Amino acid sequence: MAIRATISRFPVDPDVQESSGLPWGLTLTPFSQTDEIGSSPVVGSDGHLLPRCENCWGYFNTYCELEQWAWTCALCGTLNGLSSRDIDRYSQAQNPCAEMVSSFVDLDLPVEGSAEEGMQARPVYVAAVDLSSTEEFLELTKSAILAALEALVPGSLFGLITFSHKIGLYDVQGAIPVVKNVFIYPDSDGQIDLEDVMPLLSFLAPVEIYKDRIAAALETLKSRTYGGHIVDNVLHGGRGFGSAMESLINYLGSEYGNTFALARVFAFLSGPPDYGAGQLDTRRYGAQYASSGEDAELALLPEQTPFYKDLAAIAVQAGVCVDLFAFTNEYTDLASLKFLSIESGGSLFLYGNTDDSTLPQDMYRMLSRPYAFGCVLRLRTSSEFKSGRSYGHFFPDPQYENVQHIICCDSFATYAYDLEFENTVGFSRDTEVPIVQFAFQYTVVVPNEDIQTAGPTHSLKRRLRIRTMQFTIGVNISEIYDSVDSEVVLSILVHKVILSSMEQGVREGRALLNDWLVILIAQYNDDTHKSAQQEIDVTFSQCPQLQALPRLVFGLLRNPLLLFHEQGVHPDYRIYLQCLFSALDPASLHLAIYPMLTSYSTPNREAYPRHSLSHAALLTSGSPIFFLDAFTNLIVYYSPTADPSLPFPPPHDCSLRTKINKLKQGRSITPKLTFIRGGQDDATIFEKYLLEEQDVDEFGYPSKTGFVSFLEEITTTVKEYLVPDV
Repeated sequence: MAIRATISRFPVDPDVQESSGLPWGLTLTPFSQTDEIGSSPVVGSDGHLLPRCENCWGYFNTYCELEQWAWTCALCGTLNGLSSRDIDRYSQAQNPCAEMVSSFVDLDLPVEGSAEEGMQARPVYVAAVDLSSTEEFLELTKSAILAALEALVPGSLFGLITFSHKIGLYDVQGAIPVVKNVFIYPDSDGQIDLEDVMPLLSFLAPVEIYKDRIAAALETLKSRTYGGHIVDNVLHGGRGFGSAMESLINYLGSEYGNTFALARVFAFLSGPPDYGAGQLDTRRYGAQYASSGEDAELALLPEQTPFYKDLAAIAVQAGVCVDLFAFTNEYTDLASLKFLSIESGGSLFLYGNTDDSTLPQDMYRMLSRPYAFGCVLRLRTSSEFKSGRSYGHFFPDPQYENVQHIICCDSFATYAYDLEFENTVGFSRDTEVPIVQFAFQYTVVVPNEDIQTAGPTHSLKRRLRIRTMQFTIGVNISEIYDSVDSEVVLSILVHKVILSSMEQGVREGRALLNDWLVILIAQYNDDTHKSAQQEIDVTFSQCPQLQALPRLVFGLLRNPLLLFHEQGVHPDYRIYLQCLFSALDPASLHLAIYPMLTSYSTPNREAYPRHSLSHAALLTSGSPIFFLDAFTNLIVYYSPTADPSLPFPPPHDCSLRTKINKLKQGRSITPKLTFIRGGQDDATIFEKYLLEEQDVDEFGYPSKTGFVSFLEEITTTVKEYLVPDV
């Protein structure tokens, strides 16, 4: 459980917070196997016996004062009595329990319904394949499903369903795979009882027994593009995605907690749903906004129907997580579809073509890494402050504040929180210590140590992970500035500009970001006693912790996330970036917004660890090889002047390749690796990341200036802000 704060010294009161110009918040990666400095939790048992405060319901932790008969809550200061059982538990000095040893603990909980553990522990996976597609799409999807089958743990149940203008359920448990179809009627409300078509346990097959027959069933998949229908003289593909998903979720939900503890649906979509329930009108995307003067971003970023958001709520109740894999160059309206994946704890993937798609690798990587399910996340704070808005791919509890439900959570999933004061008083400068406590209750499937012949191979483990973290107080702005974590500041800013873009448009999001940097620089210069008549310090020369922020803002303003519709940014790609960026940890987001450029003198010898993103850096470094890490893209670039004797591409056993392989293994998605020989190959994909030589004018179109010009413009605006017109 990794926790990182925008500022490690919390502001002493609202005035200091306001005058600092910095966001106050946290990022959390709850299922990370270590904390932010690499330490693992102390493992223990009897999490249900952990004492809780009778006032705030916070958990006992190492920051609490423990007496012989009572303990004082570190969060709210309440004195709580100890039961005789607790007294005995905390009196064993020779064998202290986990919560006495560490503020980061992972405690076992009893599993409800233990008599049915063997049945409940069987995870269910269903592949839902779009047949209103091309043969190339189907071939890639087959490869991805085969990769998924190799990654699934023994005991998993697997089902194959197809959709077009009808739904197909596959029974692979007989000698020959059999598909049973049910038609989707155009005017249906999506309610199709699939149990009447095929019993669920006939549909779900144990992977280790029927893997070959599942593979044989995949080979029978054929395109059904002929199944379309005509409306207003336009041929539609007959893609009944909404009806299929609603029927499938209800189908699976009937056995939640009995047949399975978690169901994951992999939905492979090749275009917009245009048939049956949940169909989307893609005609809203086009040139009509330019002619009518309507803001395209405001029109295209919100969902056009609540169908998929409502369906996500049903999925959460049914214990179903949906991962959506969209393959399309046409407008598919991911703004409407995204809720089905992100609110059910799943992921949204977008692939522009099938030629260089990383789908099979993404599938295998996603299923090979550890994940938890049935998660409940709760943040508590000491009484002087509280959580504000929360951000991430979760489903908020309808009853309890600051409680989020996460159907499926892997070790990369990250969430963010704003913090704010409860009142105008703030913290006492002498006695108060800010504390945050995250409680993360989750379930994992673990292999049984003693496997009997007819017994289950896996069982459920319910656990409670608690992290209590103490912060210090900053009594002035200088102390606040010296404690800044620029990567976490970027994470909070990205969440805020995404929200602003959704509500008010991309232009407003850009304005919000630009104004924030101007105000921060003005506050900083005011704190360092510089007036508008003096030279404005826009690079934070006296504060190393702030120096990365202008470049990060510069990179974010030039990211497709915040470029304009008329500049050629496809609305579906923007939605994909919103979903990707809002789930990344701060370090990964940093790379996605502002890549890292490293140089090598040979494939085995690193020259400089970081360069500015400009042609000037390439020319002045004198290095022949450059490696750029942009999170989703890894690029090795050989300078046109590189010695021809240098091996190209780098050998598999060199240190550069070793670094690349390590980075690929540590990513939540599979980055694309590209090798470019300068002067011979097309270097466009590399040069587009040289951000410091690119700029956009007020209308979003490229111009010839770069980062230096950006700083000059910011300087002018800061001066105007410090000395406004009278």
